[in-house]
This record gives sequence, structure tokens and C-alpha cells, in this order.
Amino acid sequence: MTGDTATRASSAHVYPLTIRELLLTGVRRAPDQQIVYADKRRLTYREFEERIGRLGSALAALGVRHGHTVAVMDWDTNRYLECFFAVPMMGAVLHTVNVRLSPEQLLYTINHAPDDMILVNGEFLPMLEDIWERVVPGKKLVLMSDSGGDVTTSLPVEAEYEALLAAADPDYKFPALDEDTRATTFYTTGTTGLPKGVFFSHRQLVLHTFAAANALSGTGHGCFNEDDVYMPITPMFHVHAWGVPYIATMRGVKQIYPGRYLPDTLARLIEREKVTFSHCVSTLFEMVMAGARRCAVDLKGWKVIIGGGPLPHSLAAQGLEAGIDVFGGYGLSETCPILTISRLRPEMLTWDRDRQVDVRCRAGRPIDLVQIRVVDEAMNDVPCDSRSAGEIVVRAPWLTQGYLHDQAASNKLWEGGWLHTGDIGMLTPDGYLRITDRLKDVIKTGGEWVSSLDLEDMLQQMPQVAEAAVIGVPDPKWSERPLAIVVLRGDDTVELDQVRAHLMGFVSRGELSKYGVPDRVVVVDEIPRTSVGKIDKKVLRQRYPA
Repeated sequence: MTGDTATRASSAHVYPLTIRELLLTGVRRAPDQQIVYADKRRLTYREFEERIGRLGSALAALGVRHGHTVAVMDWDTNRYLECFFAVPMMGAVLHTVNVRLSPEQLLYTINHAPDDMILVNGEFLPMLEDIWERVVPGKKLVLMSDSGGDVTTSLPVEAEYEALLAAADPDYKFPALDEDTRATTFYTTGTTGLPKGVFFSHRQLVLHTFAAANALSGTGHGCFNEDDVYMPITPMFHVHAWGVPYIATMRGVKQIYPGRYLPDTLARLIEREKVTFSHCVSTLFEMVMAGARRCAVDLKGWKVIIGGGPLPHSLAAQGLEAGIDVFGGYGLSETCPILTISRLRPEMLTWDRDRQVDVRCRAGRPIDLVQIRVVDEAMNDVPCDSRSAGEIVVRAPWLTQGYLHDQAASNKLWEGGWLHTGDIGMLTPDGYLRITDRLKDVIKTGGEWVSSLDLEDMLQQMPQVAEAAVIGVPDPKWSERPLAIVVLRGDDTVELDQVRAHLMGFVSRGELSKYGVPDRVVVVDEIPRTSVGKIDKKVLRQRYPA
């Protein structure tokens, strides 16, 4: 029977894909499961749902309506998770504010969104006080505080979060929503220009949740199932903490929110709450492992996805040595974010450690519904032969449809009907993606393209090197030359000849062009990073212009 002649019952329910259904699924599945905020609060899923109802009532009483934007400035807490649900379920837009932005960037995002209300942790009030005179008038403030609101500020705070919830009706009637209603917005933290706003609908977030959950389900390594204990170590302001809190809530798993990220505290929480699944950038992963050593915490059995940049081979080997099931993933702010996950196929689990590390450090295979192409400048596909590189372009049901209030940048992002990631990569014959560089970071020297990411990984395999960054600096003869910037371990030292000898080993094996061996190495105490932990190569290029 065709769609044109099929008879549809007049009372048939049209089931919209909204965030509310993720919440209800988890509450029905595990009403007595726990959600824990550090050492400050424990809730059951049933209590969590009640607090979401109270938050909806409180926000409505303060004037929040469908289409309004509610910003949140908080550490990773149960409050933030409540906002992940209550604000979009009202038909409002949740703006997850990056609290690590500069004052000017913070001001820009608050005005550009534009925010109607800001829920702000007391620790971030000084940031708002510094810019408040230039904030567009009319925005309401609600204080979030672990101490019950005992905070002094010159800002016009309407109320305190816990007091609002205590006085509010738990039976708020969340409206029926169209699944294409915008649910969230946040701002990218690129190293050039002002932040760009990306946005996602209820339908996009639900589809991303289901596809990512399916990619992580099952048995074997890297799985995330109902018996796991989840703790994010990616800030909730950054791409919905990679969307995993929505997966965790739908699954009804025990969730741990650590507040501010302090390595020793994180390690102790992993031990105390028996955390089994997390995600973070490689820098934080290394810091948590160091914290675990200081606190005598055994991390064996912990499963961790590394994103926000490549997983270095040396760091993956350290993680496996500690009994940690660590592997890579890939995505962007613009992609909600998960596109690929590098779980090993069953036969790979019998491989030796070096071969496993190589796969774990790739970006991975596309999750369900993701289409990935690697293309040349004319948008022609390059061969999937582990050697041919090109720009990665993607399609999936949950990609941002553009940048907020920026038509020109939106058109460029989606040029040719594919979202342009700005990343260079290559595909293996069996479908694994490897990121080799950013288009803007690849080094063009001696007629060769040299991957800064590959060089960084190779440098970090030196026992003396704790961190490494590589940039291209102008050169009158070779166009550019690679400059290596390294942080050393402890009191170690390193000479240029040692670095060159180490890298020549990769040259002799055909893994690096001879043009990729740098002529200069700079030792620094710290490598600058962006607000989400990525190496800030814009700052490095300013410091080392030639």
C-alpha cells in the first residue's frame, strides 16, 4: 500500500523526537539509580525528574518563554544536567557558556546569542561584573551556589537556584514541541576571529544520542552499557559534554559530576564511585593518570574516549600499561560532535600492543548514519589506501545547519552540500579514518606537505618529551620549515641532534619525509592551549614568526 492511499487512524500518535523522551526513558528504566555531584549531592533519577519540573516552573515564573535563550555558567554539576533537560523541554534554547573565554569573547557570545537569562555559578560573578556595563540590558540573573547563596555582588541577581526550586511546583506541564525546535546553542573556540554560534534541534540531539549509544553498546572493549558508571571529564559547556550525558540519562546509568576539574579529585572520585566510563582530551587524561599515581588510585578497567585532538601513541601505551581501555574518537563543535569512534574489531583484540595502539590512536570508523568523504580541492574522492590525504567532508542528521546570524560563514561551511571540517585525513581500506592535520596547520616545505600532528606524535615518543607542538614558520628557501616546541619531563634535557636522530628513524622507515625533520627545537615550560584544551597554534605563530 503506498503512502498516498494508506489509511491513517485519526487517533494515531505522532511521536516527536524530543529531549523529554530521553529523560522519561531513563527515569522509567532506573528510577532509583543515582546522580552524584562530587561530595555535595546525591539524587535518584526520580528526584532528578522532580527537580527538572521545579526548574521549569521557576524559569516560567521568571518570564522564560518559548524561543527565549537561557545561558548557563557553571562547573559540571547536577544543576547543569538539570538545565540540559529543563530549558529545551520548555521550548527555550540552552546556551552553554564557555567560562574559559576571554572577557571580550564572553561579552560577544552573551549579546550575540542573545541571552534572556543567565544562570551563573557564584565563582563566575566577577567575570560578569567586569563586562556588565556593556551587556545588552534586560537580561535576568539567577545565582547558582554550593553554599546556599551567600555571595556578595553588585549585579542585579533575581534569585538563588536552590531557593527557586524549593518554592517551585514540581508538576510543571512541559509543552508539546515540534522536534525541529532549536534546543541548544554554543560557541566554537577557534583560534581565529570571534567565536561562531552553532545550534542543534531536539531531533538532531536525539538522533545523535541513539547513534552514539549504539556505537558504544555491546560487549568487549570500549562499551558503554547500563551497568557502567559515567563521569564526564569534558566540560558540559563544550558540545554538550560530547552528548554523552544524554546517552547516560537515556540508559539510566549512575552518573558522577565532579564540579571543577582537579586531577587528584577526579582520581579519587573514580575510585570512590567506581567510575568505568569517561571522555576527555589527552592533556587531562595524562593529568588524571598523574593524579592517580599521587593518590595511589588503581585505574584498571576504566574506559576512556580521547577527543579534541589525536591520541598520542606514547600516551595510549601508558594508558594500556595502567590497565585503562583508552581509544580515540573524532568530531567537531559543528557536528554535535561525534562522527567516528576507534573501537577495535574483535579480531584486533588478539593483536600485540603496538598494533592495537596504532588503531586506538586513529579517529575511528563512522558511527551509524554518518557519511564521510576524503576529497581533493575539486571535491573528488581520493583513494581509501591509507596514503592518499584530503579534506574530510561529512553528512549526518545532526550536523549544525549553519552558524548563528552568519550567512556567509554558513554558506562556506556547507559549500557543495557537504560540511567542511577543515581537517586533513585519510581512510584505510577497512574504513578507519586517520586525521593528519588541520588545513591551516599543515606545513608546506620543500615541495612536501608535512603533518604537524604526526610530528608531534613522533616527538612525544621521545622519553624526555612530555608535550610537543609543531608549527610551520616562514622560510625564504623552503617556503616553510617545521619548528618543534617541546615541554620536557622533570629535569631532563634534550639537544637538537638528539631530536633529529630520533626523527630520522621515522624517515628511514618511510613514515616521515626528510623535509619534516626540524632545524630548530624550542624548549618551553608550558604550551599555550585554547579554552577546550587544544594547542593554540595561533599564539605560537605570534610568538615564533620566523
